[in-house]
Amino acid sequence: MNKGIKNSTRNMRYLLPIALILLLGACRSEPTTTAAPEATMDHATDHGPEVVLTADQVKAIGLVTGTMEQRGLKSSLKANGHLALPPDQNAQVSILIGGLVRSVLVEEGQHVEKGTVLATLESLEHLQLQQDYLVTVSDLDVFDADLTRQQDLQTDRINATKTVERAQADASSARARKAGLAAKLRLFGTDPARLTPENMSAAYSVRAPITGNLKRINVNLGQFAEPNKPLFEIVDTRRLHIDLNVFEQDVAKVKIGQQVVFGHAGEPVGQHTAVVFAINKAFETDQQAVLVHARLDDTGEELLPGMYIEALIRIDSTQAWSLPNDAVVSNGDEHYIFVEEGTGAASEAGTGTFRQVSVRIGASELGYTEVKPLTALEPDARIVIKGAYYLLSELTKGSGEHGH
Repeated sequence: MNKGIKNSTRNMRYLLPIALILLLGACRSEPTTTAAPEATMDHATDHGPEVVLTADQVKAIGLVTGTMEQRGLKSSLKANGHLALPPDQNAQVSILIGGLVRSVLVEEGQHVEKGTVLATLESLEHLQLQQDYLVTVSDLDVFDADLTRQQDLQTDRINATKTVERAQADASSARARKAGLAAKLRLFGTDPARLTPENMSAAYSVRAPITGNLKRINVNLGQFAEPNKPLFEIVDTRRLHIDLNVFEQDVAKVKIGQQVVFGHAGEPVGQHTAVVFAINKAFETDQQAVLVHARLDDTGEELLPGMYIEALIRIDSTQAWSLPNDAVVSNGDEHYIFVEEGTGAASEAGTGTFRQVSVRIGASELGYTEVKPLTALEPDARIVIKGAYYLLSELTKGSGEHGH
């Protein structure tokens, strides 16, 4: 048994050097190469977490970097409202006496000038009005002649003063009746001075009271049009303005002369501009809000009365370091940007490293947001201005919601 133990000891003495040689040989062998991961993260303890991308990944997501820049940003107050017209730019056309519609000469949407004939109607009342006017004119001639004769007789002391006074009253009454009938005829577009028994007509024209576009036509050929019911509606959009609802806590911030940028449904805020010209001095019914009126700087064809709009009222202006809105991403109430690290080494290695930096945000205007980094950055630091959302997604996979 002692002899077996001695043989085992001798064998172990030979085996140990062989095992050591094999282990050292394995350590000197070449490292195994593996494919690059989709994106690697290094959550360092002394600065924000990082995302590493290959050059192909950077190209695939369209990642772009830039630098912060000083911009004049204005603090803005958000407000909603609609486009409106002054009362004198929205006309509803009606008639004073009923008539039968003989022709409609316009179509909805058509542009018309003030005085354009919209339709022709026929009315026996209009014919009677002309007849009454001509009869009154004839009566006035008789009364004036009688007055002259009575005044001559009084001069010769042939008649009584009472007779002259009666002649004066008859002439004055006829003159007043003539003036009233003439005014009524003008309402129908008839010139009393040119009216004769030969050119009397039951027809009269309905004319446009303002220049604008026909919004609505409520009459058809052959219809009996009733008085005081709108037959046409015309709008002139050249003086469109905005009615904005501003709530009680913000009213003191709004001043006449402030600029407003706005957009309607389907387009971003900032497509159009206006200027505040009036602020109501009373709250709207059933809400603690005041109407603020702003006059448009331009009236594009797509802007129509009643259109809902979203607006920003420019409150004040400040110079601030800013970045495009897409450069700032959020995770809950926290806001971040991504700074490119080691651009030289990364380019040579074919990878890019992007460090997350916490920021505070300020005023935002026309695609740019004020940014205040919570960590000191170099003045020429390269910041991701396109693709930051992808980087945040890599860092927050499985950790909850995130967004711009």
